[in-house]
Amino acid sequence: MVKVEAIVKPQKWEAVQKALQDLGVEGMTVSEVRGHGRQKGHTEMYRGVEYRVDLVPKIKVETVVKDDKVEAVLQAISKAAATGQVGDGKIFVIPVQDAMRIRTGERGEAGL
Repeated sequence: MVKVEAIVKPQKWEAVQKALQDLGVEGMTVSEVRGHGRQKGHTEMYRGVEYRVDLVPKIKVETVVKDDKVEAVLQAISKAAATGQVGDGKIFVIPVQDAMRIRTGERGEAGL
């Protein structure tokens, strides 16, 4: 099992969600987050005053999937989230040692 964490632009969240649902990904956690990568934020105008936005709003999607679904999940997220512009996001793949469904006590892949 692996945990897939994707950081995407907020306007791409619905496309990413649909892509994951189409693959049969059943569970995910979604958070509104802020951060910056290479672009280090941007400047905006508000009431005629320019100010710097150092932390850009993003959506963080986390899901744990079986090993045989990892590549399909990566491709689906990448395709759904891509705009070709700086700040499209990142995807992280993290090994998961174990999982447990609290309600039933099921462990491992059954716990997903």
